[in-house]
Amino acid sequence: MISITSFQAVCCRRISLLGFVSLLLFASFDIAAQESAVESKAQIHEVNMAPVIVDGTWVARLRGVSSYPAKERAKRVRSKIIDAASDASFAVENLTIVHRDDRSDIMAGDKPLMSVFDVDAEIEDLDRKLLTEVIKAKISSVIISYREDRSTQKLVRHSLYALGMTVVFWLIFWVALRLFRRLDTWAARHVHKSVQDLASKAHHLIGVNQIWTLIVGFLSAVRIISLLILVYFYLETVLGLFPWTKPVAHILFELVLNPLESLWFGFVESLPDLVFLFVLFLVLRYVLKLTRMFFTQVARGRIKLRDFDPDWALPTHKIVRFLIIAFSLVIAYPYIPGSDSLAFKGVSVFIGVIFSLGSSSFISNVLAGLAMTYRGAFKVGDRVKIGDVTGRVEEIKLMITRIQTVKNESVVIPNSNILNTDVINYSIMARESGLVLHTTVGIGYDVPWRQVEAMLLLAAERTRGLQKEPAPFVLQTEMGDFAVNYQINAYCTEVNAMLSIKSALHRNIQDVFNEHDVQIMSPAYVSDPDAPKTVPPKDWYTAPATKPE
Repeated sequence: MISITSFQAVCCRRISLLGFVSLLLFASFDIAAQESAVESKAQIHEVNMAPVIVDGTWVARLRGVSSYPAKERAKRVRSKIIDAASDASFAVENLTIVHRDDRSDIMAGDKPLMSVFDVDAEIEDLDRKLLTEVIKAKISSVIISYREDRSTQKLVRHSLYALGMTVVFWLIFWVALRLFRRLDTWAARHVHKSVQDLASKAHHLIGVNQIWTLIVGFLSAVRIISLLILVYFYLETVLGLFPWTKPVAHILFELVLNPLESLWFGFVESLPDLVFLFVLFLVLRYVLKLTRMFFTQVARGRIKLRDFDPDWALPTHKIVRFLIIAFSLVIAYPYIPGSDSLAFKGVSVFIGVIFSLGSSSFISNVLAGLAMTYRGAFKVGDRVKIGDVTGRVEEIKLMITRIQTVKNESVVIPNSNILNTDVINYSIMARESGLVLHTTVGIGYDVPWRQVEAMLLLAAERTRGLQKEPAPFVLQTEMGDFAVNYQINAYCTEVNAMLSIKSALHRNIQDVFNEHDVQIMSPAYVSDPDAPKTVPPKDWYTAPATKPE
């Protein structure tokens, strides 16, 4: 009854959670639809407006309708203003305004220049009559400037200015080229030599060619940017002297000014967020230092925690450090400039999808590494056997474990494989009571078992590296059809030398059995030979073997 009730409660909670998530999804879709509708209206509103610009000077912004688009209306008004300005018989003082019920007309004598409607006034949020007066004053200024810019006296003067500036420009351009050539020559003589001296002092850890390539690239970039800036200012100034090229000069000016203006206002607007991020960075750095200091003291044993192995300190520090940084990123995300843009969100989603698709094995290996750390299966320096690999643990990381075998091979094993494999640690018992080395021999039934055990114990006693205490012992593991299997067991604390110790034990067993003329029948027995298969002591050092002194 209790299990059914718990199951029902879990189901209710899941259904409630599903309903809540669905509600959030519908709400987000509704908000997104409303935002799309507002953006669409704003786009339509912008499409139906167009500016009137004469010689790069802004006159007014006009509204259009489907039958009379804003661009066509602005083009026609601009043409009428230019015609009035080109008419020398027309005086600017003859500009008049005629107010009507539905519009206000600006007249150039008896010719209409443009009409201002109520919808045009709505754009500027001004009264129609007031907006008409402003536009009239602007048209007057434009006509005066239009005539002055095209006067013979001013054109001649500006032509002389352009000629003089062209001469100055080519002179400065030539001088700049000469200076950069001399700079390249000076760098080749002095900087290149300094780089060579630095590389020789660093024992050639720093590549001379790479550093020199970076320096040459930097000088080339400075030269190109400087010459482009010089050309830009020349074109922007000279083109601005003549009315026909003045719009091009305005475009060049805006190409540089608009990005700089956007960057500056964006920086000013994001300044409080940047200050917050800087303060958060300082706090995060301080917290990480305190965390590292704490876990370092735990690892050294100066700070002791109950039921906490000091070997767990550094892995735990990595986990805590990761969680602190992740939590800080969650806090900092809303304050990152541009984090609310669709491009930033799209890149974030793309990175998340790529990480989720390619990190399954990565996550499994990391979790396996953490599980192994807290399980305490082995440590760096232990002699272990993992699957078919036997050797000393060189390195333990979150994803892999590196083993050095007795053949001096470096084997890299993924931690996820280790977590699913039996691990034999020879060093744990060796540090406590000692590791038991053993080997088995088969001896015939005609040899007394007491003699066999005594000979095996004698061979263990002669073997260096085997402990006297606890004492070695012999087990009879099997009574076969033709022989008895005897197993000699001895304790050893030198796990890194256990293969050589076991090899020495095998040599001593052969010597002792040969001394007492006892035949070793393992691994197989066929029949009794005519003479025992033993090696007498006089033949122990047959060439090329040499007898030790």
